[in-house]
Amino acid sequence: MTRPVNIFWFRRDLRLEDNCGLFHALSDGKPVLPVFIFDTNILKQLSDKADRRVNFIYEHIEKLHKKIALYGGSLMVRHGDPFTVFSQLMSEWPVAGVFTNTDYEPFATERDNRIRELLKQKNAGLHSFKDQVMFEKKEVVKDNGEPYTVFTPYMRRWKQVFSEKEMVCFPSEKKKGGFYQEKKIPLPPLSVLGFERKVYDYPSSTPDPEIIQNYHLTRDMPWQEGTSRLGVHLRFGTISIRKIIQLAAAMNETFLNELIWREFYMMILWNFPHVSRQAFKTVYDRIVWRNNTSEFQAWCNGETGYPMVDAGMKQLNASGYMHNRVRMITAAFLSKHLLTDWRWGEAYFAEKLLDYELSSNNGGWQWAAGTGCDAAPYFRIFNPTLQQKKFDPEMRYIRNWLQNYGSPAYPKPIVEHAFARKHAIMAFSEAIKRT
Repeated sequence: MTRPVNIFWFRRDLRLEDNCGLFHALSDGKPVLPVFIFDTNILKQLSDKADRRVNFIYEHIEKLHKKIALYGGSLMVRHGDPFTVFSQLMSEWPVAGVFTNTDYEPFATERDNRIRELLKQKNAGLHSFKDQVMFEKKEVVKDNGEPYTVFTPYMRRWKQVFSEKEMVCFPSEKKKGGFYQEKKIPLPPLSVLGFERKVYDYPSSTPDPEIIQNYHLTRDMPWQEGTSRLGVHLRFGTISIRKIIQLAAAMNETFLNELIWREFYMMILWNFPHVSRQAFKTVYDRIVWRNNTSEFQAWCNGETGYPMVDAGMKQLNASGYMHNRVRMITAAFLSKHLLTDWRWGEAYFAEKLLDYELSSNNGGWQWAAGTGCDAAPYFRIFNPTLQQKKFDPEMRYIRNWLQNYGSPAYPKPIVEHAFARKHAIMAFSEAIKRT
């Protein structure tokens, strides 16, 4: 085959509808060969061979494979190191260019830079587009061009910029005839990747209008279905962020603000990449953490003796999901009550959460620990008992996840609140003094 093709590289955008990079690839005039790569650099870090996220991705890859086949094309699925895979693809196909959507995580940026250099050597380009956020990098900044580090002024400017710009969507689903149509490529089974196919009950990708409408009233109550559960779909791009933001802007400002928090943390990660490894406020890297491994394990297992914390951890371990209010409570408990390095908890959530996203997970943990931008101050320490009385007064959530609650089998608290609060404030204060 001598006719040049463009590759569209699916990543965190597993849909054909309103896909910016795919739209531009299909508009370029050359046949488009869609590709998805199961990155073995990521897969080898996963110990659970029935991992929920891998199964979620595969399920949506199957859907894409079938849809593209209806249009006469084929989705090519490879697994390996992306650099190696693209080296192979460049030798197999006359590739004119690779189109994709931007990923803002440090690992992804480094990976893309390597791929860009490889393509450049082959006289091909990597064309990257904004798709997973409304505003990226430095599109929403202060008057002096510096990035915001406090949410509220960022949110106000975000809304101002949003109101001044016309919403542009990308009808990629209407360009059905642009896929390469001369060769049918089979979809490899998940077992080829070393993973087990398992059927999970994933949240719907269709927003519930009633939940969105009442979001400001129900979002903090973990015992009821009061949140959108769209996190995993935003994480892997199975829905369009533009359409969700459009919906939120029309229906519920509180829900819109949560989506802006997501963009705020992505902006922070892009402009301050050190947060992926250390505290945003680097003074708090001087904290002397206790890091008691047995206490950490009790927290992981949901056996701290604090029902709201334990119910959250049981929910996470059993379902790959935890209610957002409870995420704050469990994170604050680990970092302040147990004085355990927030990075330990961040890594545990990264391993377990179906909707894990580096920027939001990191931002949330640093907020709860008091080490991040616009974080809860170090002396603000959640009392998990009072949090339970406020957000689960009838103990519906707790009793749903803690079968042994109220019995002699339920553990005693591993730390006393007043004692823990005093020691946390002391540890943070000492860190500041050492600057």
